[in-house]
Amino acid sequence: MATLIIYYSLSGKTELVAHTLAKKINANVLKIKDLKSRKGFKNKFLASISAFRESKTDITPAKVDLTDYDTIIFGTPTWSGNPTPAILTIIDRCNLTGKDVILFATMDNSHGEANIKRLEEKVKMRGARVIESFTIATKDKPSEILIRDTETIVEIKDLKMYTR
Repeated sequence: MATLIIYYSLSGKTELVAHTLAKKINANVLKIKDLKSRKGFKNKFLASISAFRESKTDITPAKVDLTDYDTIIFGTPTWSGNPTPAILTIIDRCNLTGKDVILFATMDNSHGEANIKRLEEKVKMRGARVIESFTIATKDKPSEILIRDTETIVEIKDLKMYTR
């Protein structure tokens, strides 16, 4: 069995963390795309409201077959202290029964722990067991620092032990 990282990223920072993590632990990666425009001031503001309300959104892929994976990693930015609508939508569409799950949230400065808490509630409702989680601050950090921070988290949390 293998590990799959499912993530959503708007600015590219969560994507960088997901791909760095995948490289360090030898996992497959799947990017969830929100079909609604989330760029620009107005759209970002509306996206924050959608995250706060836990609204669903149209995404691609619409569903994911997790049969070949025993460990799933979900990654999302933090919007208004919450997971993004795209990640909430895919979680609600996944059969996570019996799956081990690792959660991560990127954030500008704070509220990542609230995001993780809500993600944990959601995946547990879908039958998963959360085995680890982490947050990573991204504001004003260049790519090299985000890569280093992610690699450090992999080592500190010994995330390689959860993958095969």
